[in-house]
Amino acid sequence: MKRLIKLGLLLTSSLIIAGCSRSQSETKDITIVGSTAMQPMIEMAAEEYQQTQTKTQLTVQGGGSGTGLSQVQSGAVTIGNSDIFAKQQPGIKADKLIDHQVAVVGIAPVINKEAGIKNLTLKQLQGVFTGKYKNWKQVGGKDVPIIVINRAQGSGTRFSFEADVLDGKDAINAQEQESSGTVQKMVQATPGSISYLSFSYLNKDTVPVMIDGVKPTPKNVVDNKWKIWAYQHMYTKKNSDQATKDFIKYMNSEKIQKHLIEKLGYISIEKMQVQKDADGNVEMIKR
Repeated sequence: MKRLIKLGLLLTSSLIIAGCSRSQSETKDITIVGSTAMQPMIEMAAEEYQQTQTKTQLTVQGGGSGTGLSQVQSGAVTIGNSDIFAKQQPGIKADKLIDHQVAVVGIAPVINKEAGIKNLTLKQLQGVFTGKYKNWKQVGGKDVPIIVINRAQGSGTRFSFEADVLDGKDAINAQEQESSGTVQKMVQATPGSISYLSFSYLNKDTVPVMIDGVKPTPKNVVDNKWKIWAYQHMYTKKNSDQATKDFIKYMNSEKIQKHLIEKLGYISIEKMQVQKDADGNVEMIKR
């Protein structure tokens, strides 16, 4: 009898261990990589999501839009975040991916306060980033040298900014930074510097510049008065699993679209009065 009891306990223990292993194996890991402009939004959404969806483990990293697109295409990550359309990135087979547009973000030129500039014309802004102007006094500012800080190649923020501002002209060779957070800190600390940031990185210590008298605000993005903006894309493979689909669905939920997105400086796609295609063509949305 004692032997039977011991055997029964052993079998019960084995079932418990097997049950635990099965429970652990049911945890789904979702890795999200790409746009640093999107990172604050995705990180906070992931944190909130995991409070109720305890069997989904979300890992969010930056790296830039180019990295996000290439890694989701290769299968190295589950979701690739991007500020640009997949077809705009060389080497990406856009027809093999699904585009989930979850928000819009405005992009603003930001200048160190020592430059003494609050407004530039679009032509002046082009001149600054193509190297035509070398000193802020040439465009109405202080006698301070202009120092351009660019994002690295592969940055969706850089691609979008140059597409909307430079009109096909080549940007000046300048120092390049890998992330929006680094750019933010460098512009604050470097007299005479200029760069660009998504609205989600603007704070009281950054000085966004008006263009032709138009302020860089979400309200002005909605109707395209402010013309430098981009969709926030989350790309997945066509055969993504249910856990991934559920998180994408959560990103389009009312909780995210009407609360978190606006809180962090992004714009809900539902509020947009215009739409932009991969070629940069903008048209009014008919509702």
